[in-house]
Amino acid sequence: MAGVFAAGVGAGAINSVVGSGTLITFPVLLATGLSPVTATVSNALGLVPGSVSGAIGYRRELRGQRRRVLKLGVGCLLGALTGATLLLSLPADAFETIVPVLVGLALVLVALQPRLAKLVQRRRERSGARPRRDGGPALFAGLTLASVYGGYFSAAQGIIYLSVMGMLLDEPMQRLNAVKNVLSALVNTVAAVFFLFAADFDWTAVALIAAGSGLGGYVGAKVGRRFSPVVLRTLVVTVGTVALVQLVLR
Repeated sequence: MAGVFAAGVGAGAINSVVGSGTLITFPVLLATGLSPVTATVSNALGLVPGSVSGAIGYRRELRGQRRRVLKLGVGCLLGALTGATLLLSLPADAFETIVPVLVGLALVLVALQPRLAKLVQRRRERSGARPRRDGGPALFAGLTLASVYGGYFSAAQGIIYLSVMGMLLDEPMQRLNAVKNVLSALVNTVAAVFFLFAADFDWTAVALIAAGSGLGGYVGAKVGRRFSPVVLRTLVVTVGTVALVQLVLR
């Protein structure tokens, strides 16, 4: 029980700053004897308080982004429902085969984001086009697909969000991270409500992770807001690389 609670604290903190907290809690839940699907469902339910507290911790960076969050949230909601449905209807290995590929692609996009953003900016300057505040259809579609993945497994979901938004929005990393926390909270909550009525879960595991992630999410947000864009991007790539290695080895 102490180990599950500690894993919840660590996952909540990492999720609010970067993402991939599931890669801490999921192996711990498997070690307690839960089946993979039950562990995934219990983990999704338990991480909701951490997602919410992380979003609250970044509320200052959310100023002026209400319309953007509301629009993108619609796609994330639809994606979360689709992903949660896939988790309960498809074989366990059917969707996970592509998970390492998605995480690896997201890491490349995060690492190259400054250079790619400059290329996009130069192209806009040559064409005279202005960046859209909402990222346009490409961002909506990209985050919706990322939310399908998030509703299914959620590992490195935040990293994928940051990589897609970093490509299509002209905003500092901390403001993108604030949006990421809100969208992650929405996806986790929608998937959790779906699982409450359609899946088996372990209440003890849910309670321990919920208590730990709620604490960790708020503390992680307080610390993460002080990071420079370079430090934050480095942390994203580092945590994401560890996540990718774990996924491949598992």
